[in-house]
Amino acid sequence: MKIGVIQASSQIEKNAILYECTKDYGEVINFGCFEDEENYSYVEIALEICLLISSQAVDFIVTGCSSGQGMMIACNSLPNLICGYLPTPQDAYLFGRINDGNVASLPLGLNYGWAGEINLKATLQQLFEEPFGIGYPLKDAKRKQEDTKKIKALNQLCKKDIIEFLNEIDSLFINKVLSKKNVIDYILEQGKDQRIKQWILNRR
Repeated sequence: MKIGVIQASSQIEKNAILYECTKDYGEVINFGCFEDEENYSYVEIALEICLLISSQAVDFIVTGCSSGQGMMIACNSLPNLICGYLPTPQDAYLFGRINDGNVASLPLGLNYGWAGEINLKATLQQLFEEPFGIGYPLKDAKRKQEDTKKIKALNQLCKKDIIEFLNEIDSLFINKVLSKKNVIDYILEQGKDQRIKQWILNRR
């Protein structure tokens, strides 16, 4: 699994620990946000995540903001994203096994506290330690898998095609998102969706 790590600028100081806690679970690329770049809100980062997942440059994103809630809501508003809010290891385990999403949003400020990295590490361990989408509890696995398929189908039906969606975004907003060079360069190099790559090239 190719995993991207990216979080809002409000929690820049958590980037290193977020990457350290994730790097053992696949090919992990750290997109920041970093100290030496301009600030990006959770809404802007959610759109970066949408581009990364929709282009198939990565398979999964580990992210967060101060509460984790805003990032989760923003991601779930966008095409091709199913994001879980994972404040605890139990939430992470169930999201991976049952919901089979592609984005994990973690609270990186709220209730983080002293030794917060222990909970963060345990949460990511529970997220990635078993295959996604196997169902839980196992006796109900088939029913859980069928429900997840229905959710994904409904999710696709109620959201616009990615290119149509991108064309309708305010220019100032999308230009800010496209200014995050490490994300955009990675999509152009590693993305598999040629439509999105061409759309980005046409905006440059």
